[in-house]
Amino acid sequence: MSDVLHHLQTRNSAPRLQAPAPSAEELEQIFQAGLRAPDHAWLRPWRFIVIEGERREDFGEVLERCLLQRDPAAHSSAREKARGAPLRAPLLLVVVARLQEHPKVPQSEQRLSAGCAAHAILLAAEALGYAGIWRTGNAAFDPFVGAALGLDPGEEVVSFLYLGTRDGNPKTLPTLNTADFVNRW
Repeated sequence: MSDVLHHLQTRNSAPRLQAPAPSAEELEQIFQAGLRAPDHAWLRPWRFIVIEGERREDFGEVLERCLLQRDPAAHSSAREKARGAPLRAPLLLVVVARLQEHPKVPQSEQRLSAGCAAHAILLAAEALGYAGIWRTGNAAFDPFVGAALGLDPGEEVVSFLYLGTRDGNPKTLPTLNTADFVNRW
């Protein structure tokens, strides 16, 4: 089996991540993979925001404020969890969909393209020996978080990708029967 096929068939989410994260040179390779996502009309309907180092703590404060806006009476444990979320990995990448009006490319297709870019990033990280997990949650859809990230009108968060080195062994995933998901027409 080729390495590419192996990574496609075995990649799974890593909820526990530790240092090291991909280096700047490796991130360049990872982003190049993301930029190869299917892109009807070459709209480039995505961009990526890197959050690393101490900026993860700053983003944790944004997530805590987001939580408090939704639930002013949030328990201290929920506040702590929100504040600590960006610290679950040494690197956080925010994948942003840049939605545009286009006569042949609906915005739903542009969102899917950004999702493909996010998936390519996860696969590229895995191919380089790293691991990751795709998360969203309420914060991904919150205008306050979008404003804190500097999103422009028409932009939205597609995913928070946590990247680093897997802490522990990968979980065993069942092999799915393709016949359960494939029909012939």
